[in-house]
Amino acid sequence: MNLQTIATKPFSDQKPGTSGLRKSVPDFQKENYLENFIQAIFDSLEDKAGKTLVLGGDGRYYNRTAIQVILKMAAANEIGKVLVGCGGILSTPAASCIIRESDALGGIILSASHNPGGPEGDFGVKFNTSNGGPAPEKVTKAIFERSKAIDEYKILEAADINLDRVGSFKLGTMAVEVIDSVESYGTLMRSLFDFTAIRNLLTSGKFRMCMDSLHAVTGPYARVIFEGQLGAPAGTVQNGEPLEDFGGGHPDPNLVYAHDLVEIMFGDHAPDFGAASDGDGDRNMILGQRFFVTPSDSLAVLTANAKLVPGYKDGLAGVARSMPTSAAVDRVADDLGIDCYETPTGWKFFGNLLDAGKATLCGEESFGTGSNHVREKDGLWAVLFWLNILAVRQESVEDIVRDHWKAYGRNFYSRHDYEEVASAGANQLMDSLRAKLGDLPGQKLGQYEVKYADDFSYTDPVDGSVSEQQGIRIGFTDGSRMVFRLSGTGTKGATLRVYLESYEPDSSKHDEDTQEALSSLITLAEEVAQIREFTGRDEPTVIT
Repeated sequence: MNLQTIATKPFSDQKPGTSGLRKSVPDFQKENYLENFIQAIFDSLEDKAGKTLVLGGDGRYYNRTAIQVILKMAAANEIGKVLVGCGGILSTPAASCIIRESDALGGIILSASHNPGGPEGDFGVKFNTSNGGPAPEKVTKAIFERSKAIDEYKILEAADINLDRVGSFKLGTMAVEVIDSVESYGTLMRSLFDFTAIRNLLTSGKFRMCMDSLHAVTGPYARVIFEGQLGAPAGTVQNGEPLEDFGGGHPDPNLVYAHDLVEIMFGDHAPDFGAASDGDGDRNMILGQRFFVTPSDSLAVLTANAKLVPGYKDGLAGVARSMPTSAAVDRVADDLGIDCYETPTGWKFFGNLLDAGKATLCGEESFGTGSNHVREKDGLWAVLFWLNILAVRQESVEDIVRDHWKAYGRNFYSRHDYEEVASAGANQLMDSLRAKLGDLPGQKLGQYEVKYADDFSYTDPVDGSVSEQQGIRIGFTDGSRMVFRLSGTGTKGATLRVYLESYEPDSSKHDEDTQEALSSLITLAEEVAQIREFTGRDEPTVIT
């Protein structure tokens, strides 16, 4: 074994987004592309010598190759120890858990989340800091600046580590521990939830659940926790084997891509409860029998019922939601007398609130929910939270949500995604909307009167940092609103997201179909933003 210093040239496109650097696998396979970015991470870290690093990913194509490269580069960059998930597998929330409990310098998480995998699919690298959360903007900016000037990287010439058994190894002077991927995370879950009550529910013979892991990272976790520790019958977890191409599917837990689960839950003899998680395990979808729970409603229901769960029985310090997420949780927070924070999209914005003790539960409309137990959203945590509530209340998912609507009113809510549109057209659409904002307040648009129109700006209440241009909001006097954003999670073209929300306090109107209830807003959004003209699309790619 010997230390090598390899000459390289910088790439201009290694700017991390809110979820790290995401590119196609062929991009990462370019000579020195991965190595450059990893070296930029190491060069940006202070006092790294002798420290512990956590490493793992969602099992997608190129995961194992990248892990071996990163291990050898970590050894060459004076890291003292690396904790790597067995088989290279670590869900994003599990990685956050291990970073926090091991007092690690941070972690490198290999995932492109809900994006497709395979040789022509997507790959991603994200650095999480010592609190277990995604690197803040000052860190990602430093990594990007270093990537633009990098001229060499360091790597140890050594044999690959055996990732397929738990054990301790050495790479030069650096220790490598291949760890059980589930153990620490499972212990944390048992500390938060009433496993006895959930086990009694799942073994009662009167309750059935279906968990779809979409051939992604949560399969091993779900099998150990649900079928092992909680006694659910074998087969409760479907698509539970992580595959490099996710079985040819799209590992995004929504009504379109989790079609196997949707067919089961909306079919004859449907189970009582259904759930799905995404590529790296940080998102969730919740279903009852022939009943879909929107992520916005899910956050509100969890907040309203938190005291039924042991880990949250003493109450919540506050809650937080991303700006595009519906205001359903705002009403619960007001009723509970706790603060509700509205942040930009991106889990890193919740980190400061959680670290400062200002919030306990957080959620995004993009199927992400979590709490202060880690610094990432957490799909299986949300599933366990729902199961704990169901075990205590002994009611159906639908009944619990409908009771919630009776108490707080219903926020009809939907997101329309226009995926892989031409970036130029998408940017022109946003620029055109921004140019209109100053003239919109007070105007009548169809049946609606504009109350406010802005490009959302957020001032962090903890550190005072300001984030601008976080999404265009058009709000109306009746409480309805439209939000327009370009997503930063895709790798091809641009994804335009349009969020539509209308509040209905009258319970006699809560049975209306969501798209019907929002139909006038949908038409108005298409007209105001000139979606067809700028994108060439007649309809969204995905509606959730």
